[in-house]
Amino acid sequence: MKKILVPTDFSKEAENALKVAAQLAKKHDCEIYLLHMLELPLQEVDALSTHSALPEAMFFMKLAHQRFEEVMASEFLDGIIVHETVKANNTFSSVIDTCHENNVDMIVMGSHGASGFKEMFIGSNAEKVVRTSDIPVLVIKNEHANFTVNNFVFASDFKKDNKETYKQAVDFAKSFNAKIHLLMVNTANSFSTTEESNKRIKAFIKDYTFDNYTINIYNDETVEKGILNFSKMIDADLIGISTHGRQGIAHFFNGSISEDLVNHAKRPVITFKI
Repeated sequence: MKKILVPTDFSKEAENALKVAAQLAKKHDCEIYLLHMLELPLQEVDALSTHSALPEAMFFMKLAHQRFEEVMASEFLDGIIVHETVKANNTFSSVIDTCHENNVDMIVMGSHGASGFKEMFIGSNAEKVVRTSDIPVLVIKNEHANFTVNNFVFASDFKKDNKETYKQAVDFAKSFNAKIHLLMVNTANSFSTTEESNKRIKAFIKDYTFDNYTINIYNDETVEKGILNFSKMIDADLIGISTHGRQGIAHFFNGSISEDLVNHAKRPVITFKI
């Protein structure tokens, strides 16, 4: 891992994410790309028009630059190379495009989190990035003075198409010397016996030499609740989840588990695309 992208709206949540990214950057000798997306559609500005919005556009660009300068003067960024990036596009696709342009290895972003009707708006940015990103996304909810991962829950259905995401999770766990808690959640609608579940998980991990793990079968009303409740029970530092990255809600466990977790989990969530 050499490059980390942090989307920012200069909020407290974005600052929390940046602080975690800074700790990761120092640990792995990474550069940080700090991305701000302007709501002003600069691509539509016509400098030759009588009623050009160019002065207004320049004002907002200058204001964003000032905010960047304030952020990059933060003590927690000392010694880290930070790139100032502004996109005149207020859509989640700008995040992914910037990652591809700069060969970014991981996105670290803050999320307000929400429930009910509000999550359609407040949680939508992190949720959409999670859904479409082809690189790992680490979603931070709170401030972490010392971001450490000792207990890492990796929740999966443990089918073959998840194997690449498990490899990524193992690499991340190794960087923190963390224990992975392999978790399969049973629900009434999708049930398998403990013996069957154990057999599937063991077959899933048999090609990996990583041995710092536990196997866990947990029963709950929904997969999301099972992941959250199990993580709370063991006081996990991080929840890892796989996402197919498909559009709509049919991309994981026949539902939107990864997006729901991003919105509802109080602890950090990292997603890996299948």
